[in-house]
Amino acid sequence: MNASKVWLVTGASKGLGLQLVTKLLQKGHQVAATSRSVEDLQKAVGVQHNFLPLTLDVSNDNAVKLAIEKVVTHFGHLDVVVNNAGYGQLGTLEELTDEEARRAFDINVFGSLNIIRNTMPYLRQQRSGYIINISSIAGFVGGFPGWGVYNASKFAVAGMTEALAAEAQSLGIKTTIVYPGYFRTEFLSKESLRTAKHPIDDYKEARELDRVHLQDIPGNQPGDPQKGAEALIELVSLEQAPLHFFMGSDSFGMASQKIDAVQKDLSAHESLSKSTDYAQN
Repeated sequence: MNASKVWLVTGASKGLGLQLVTKLLQKGHQVAATSRSVEDLQKAVGVQHNFLPLTLDVSNDNAVKLAIEKVVTHFGHLDVVVNNAGYGQLGTLEELTDEEARRAFDINVFGSLNIIRNTMPYLRQQRSGYIINISSIAGFVGGFPGWGVYNASKFAVAGMTEALAAEAQSLGIKTTIVYPGYFRTEFLSKESLRTAKHPIDDYKEARELDRVHLQDIPGNQPGDPQKGAEALIELVSLEQAPLHFFMGSDSFGMASQKIDAVQKDLSAHESLSKSTDYAQN
């Protein structure tokens, strides 16, 4: 692939997605970017000859198919796909309605799957490309009360990306799961992070964590979205693509603690685990 690449970035009208698009254009890349509101996207980025803004609901498979066709027709090919569109939903597993839970999965899981399904034919044909799926540290460390559905959707992103990596490697296509920590974006705001429509008083720990995320953390996140965007661009330039990339010092630290905890469980119950095999003759 040439130094200048064709990128597709979903969920690009604000936050990390917007910073990534801005950095890419500054570096001379060709960028197709999607948002549910193309007006917000155009207002944020402006008119540029190497920029293609698209209105897209990633949960609509037919709309995704048409959008990908537009990208390839406009730029001639596609090099890098960044599944960044996301949906934040708070609420304990008991509190959330079926509709609330499914909407989170429609965007975070099936939306990413729609993008993968419709970009893979082009990447497969050219035997090159890079798919970056944005999960979350909550897709690796799940012990946050009130975040169960969001966590589950981001764990699903990680799981399907691991399978995709195994499927696509022989086709010349690289794949990475990105687990961002807390970045100073608009994600932790009442406009972006939805709370349960029917809260239950007994879940006091979950409500306190809601309050912390909506009131205390915003403006104090350690992650700089501009530096996060630079890291993603550098990631694509690496000869050996990592399957897992923990982005941010907090993400790195929480992942390390989770790995240590799992290793302790493995070691503590090794005998019981292995006792379930058939006896060897």
